Amino acid sequence: MRHRNKTVKLQRKKPHREALLKNLCKSLIEHRRIKTTLAKAKALRPVAEKLLTLGKKNTLHSRRLAFAKLRSETLVKKLFDEIAVASADRKGGYTRITKLGQRMSDSAPMAFIEWVDYFVPAGAAAEAAPAVAEEAATEEKPAKASKSKKAAASAEATEEKPAKKASKKAAKKAESEE
Repeated sequence: MRHRNKTVKLQRKKPHREALLKNLCKSLIEHRRIKTTLAKAKALRPVAEKLLTLGKKNTLHSRRLAFAKLRSETLVKKLFDEIAVASADRKGGYTRITKLGQRMSDSAPMAFIEWVDYFVPAGAAAEAAPAVAEEAATEEKPAKASKSKKAAASAEATEEKPAKKASKKAAKKAESEE
């Protein structure tokens, strides 16, 4: 009987199972969303949510505990600075599992597991700020100047093409008349 035994074994020995869940958790933090089997997604959910709870505490001790699990300073930084900040208002239920159907090869049920709260990566946030300022500057310019260089070049090219064809026809007529 397995009363009160919550461990999902995934038909693996303990070290293999721990390594699998650790790697899945790393991938989830790095990519925001991963595609895996439904059983692995359900086993990953408590591990990922406990790590995010550590991230919300944001103490040196919680960072060290997260590093002991993830073994990557960049992933710990991303967990604490981006994901935990986005989920600051949420009390629990940080992940979402979306069922996808069966895998073609072995009919295993597949699922996406992803973070519920959308977060902007630190590098993308820095790039987005100049883009917003650039968009505001382009809106202030007059409509006539908004024509791009490519559009202007293609308009000139279309004007030149008929002229070239006409000159070729004229050259052929001149040759045939002589």
